[in-house]
Amino acid sequence: RRHQLYNYIGLDATGVMMKWYNRPIHNGRTLGGYAEARREKVASEAADDMVTVIADLDKMCDTISRPSKYPYNIAGAFGFGWDDLDTYVSPAFIEAAKKGTTANRKVRVSNEEDFFEDVVQNKIKLPAEAVSYGNEWDTYCVSMNETTAKVRRSTEKLRTAEALATIVSLSDKNFAKHLRPLKETAWDAFGLYWEHDWTADGPVSQKARAEWQIKLQQQITTYTDTLFSLAANMLGNQLNKSAHQRFFVFNALSWVRSDVADVLYTGTYPVKVVDVTTNKEAASQLITKGGKKILRIHAENLPSVGYKVFEIRQGTPAERPLAAVVAGDYFSNNLYRVRLTRSGAITDIFDKLANNRQLVKTVDGKFLNDLGTTDVNDGEPLVIENGGPGSVPLKAGSENPILHTVRITLFANSPRIEIEDSIQANYGDLKLWSFSFNLENPTTRHEELGAILTAKKETRGGHYAAQNARYDWQTFNHFADMSDGNYGITLSNMDCSFFRLGKSTPDSLWENSPQLNALAGGQTDRYTLNPQGHKDTLMLGIYNQYGQNNFQYQFALSTHATAFDPVAAMKFSLASKPVGKQNDYRQ
Repeated sequence: RRHQLYNYIGLDATGVMMKWYNRPIHNGRTLGGYAEARREKVASEAADDMVTVIADLDKMCDTISRPSKYPYNIAGAFGFGWDDLDTYVSPAFIEAAKKGTTANRKVRVSNEEDFFEDVVQNKIKLPAEAVSYGNEWDTYCVSMNETTAKVRRSTEKLRTAEALATIVSLSDKNFAKHLRPLKETAWDAFGLYWEHDWTADGPVSQKARAEWQIKLQQQITTYTDTLFSLAANMLGNQLNKSAHQRFFVFNALSWVRSDVADVLYTGTYPVKVVDVTTNKEAASQLITKGGKKILRIHAENLPSVGYKVFEIRQGTPAERPLAAVVAGDYFSNNLYRVRLTRSGAITDIFDKLANNRQLVKTVDGKFLNDLGTTDVNDGEPLVIENGGPGSVPLKAGSENPILHTVRITLFANSPRIEIEDSIQANYGDLKLWSFSFNLENPTTRHEELGAILTAKKETRGGHYAAQNARYDWQTFNHFADMSDGNYGITLSNMDCSFFRLGKSTPDSLWENSPQLNALAGGQTDRYTLNPQGHKDTLMLGIYNQYGQNNFQYQFALSTHATAFDPVAAMKFSLASKPVGKQNDYRQ
């Protein structure tokens, strides 16, 4: 890297001090690894071994006798244990520090934080960077993609659960006090889930590693679901009772909005649903999901971080037109005309508000929402599911290239196209959902962890480092957006952690590709090249998805006839999350 000690500055101008030494340094010995304070494997020889480490640090701090790429007189060697399962204690470190300290040199046993505090206290001026170096080991969590996706879904649901809990706490501050142990366990699990050793190639067996990841996921999900149910039921109990069945729709987001919401319904039908606030009937339809009957309504003007109450009354609902019309493999509403093929790939999307602009273009033989089919017409006949005035879903199912199901939903009052994908078979290779857009030299922007990055190198106005970076997998958090001038497409994401831009490789970023390949799962580093250029058999991550055979993926797509707007993209994505569409219900 350009700097071995520097301040990493985020796009919000806050930062963190970073240290990563270049390797090797002197006489073939190395710093810059995970065990800088260690030269030999035998812990009993650690004190003598650290003499050489101190000598190396001493040479790094020599800023006088030779040109130095490390122009500071403070250096630190972090780490001793490497990937061992042993625990090491401090006597050897203390002995080495005593022996190494002289009149001109102070050696400390550090908790690492001391090092950075020393740099600050000595007012050392450091260079700054604000670039991404890409993803590498981060991607190995997709070798158990459904488990990782469950953590992602719980994270989204936790937003709603905590918002509900906040509302309930206004009248009962202690209602969730007994959940504190679950909360602390979930907090620890969030910190541990993406822990360093997803490589699964160390002394811990793959079975033990995989089951540990599942345990952490269950701890997160258990707390989230428990808090959600408790808070929702408590809020329901606080509402005014009625002779008619009532439910509330909760909006966890911070702006007033309208959307569909679902409520479990076991009563007789037909019924109509009335907004208690306005006494107006809401558009409603009876659907079946997962074998359960559900009443879907369109809830208007839900307050910011608040709710509305609806009442179910016997009677025939007002007649309204279907949300979308199906004709063969095309279906359309007032905004889009979509062609869904039997394979689940989408070959056409026409934007009616943009002069029927075509949004899909084949790129390298792949369409939109394409799992890699060899024949777009290979699959079961399309099925209209649960069509009504609020929404119309169209279902496709195919075994090409693997058993999978696709549901595309159009809505009466929403600019989004909802995509629900699933794979119902185990797999060991790399799977991608390709989205090929009809855009000329678009710019792609995507949400990282709290930042929105432009997927270009820094030398061309982007946020990716021009050197020492890895470019094959971009972080796919809430959304990615491709824009071409004053027109663009936002793709909301729920369950995928990464995507590949076009044919990007570890060493090349296809900055202007109109194709986004969402990583459905697999082992991203299936082999490495040894010094002789031959393939090693190393495969990092959990093999064959640890036997899992049911994978869910949820996307949503919308267009904008304006320049990219990060706030609008984020709001669209958050409102598209199918955790009750960030609404939820309790009777």
